[in-house]
Amino acid sequence: MKTTPKTEANWQRLYAMSFASVYAMYIAKAEKKSRTKAEVDQVIRWLTGYTQKALDAHLAKKTSFEAFFTKAPKPNPARKQITGVICGVRVEEIEEPLMQDIRYLDKLIDELAKGRPMEKVLRAPS
Repeated sequence: MKTTPKTEANWQRLYAMSFASVYAMYIAKAEKKSRTKAEVDQVIRWLTGYTQKALDAHLAKKTSFEAFFTKAPKPNPARKQITGVICGVRVEEIEEPLMQDIRYLDKLIDELAKGRPMEKVLRAPS
């Protein structure tokens, strides 16, 4: 994916956003499709390696997206299996690692909201 000054400015704006503000949107999207907050939390924990207690602490502190992902204790190596299009861009083609991790989460939440089984969302081995 080609980056431009405008793209980088948009990324910086996203990186500075509070993870908690977007988390509320993830929950709303999932619940609208009969999924639960617990499932959203499970997806986030799977992707980042955070415990539920640590996730809750980041939400309470209103940690930025950048800090949330750069401080993730154990990013799941299976996240590289996540493919597809989000916001018109293939996630596997995003070169900026932080943006790619953010878009991985977006893609997982989309899959969850579309009713995909949790085992498939979490890339469980068959």
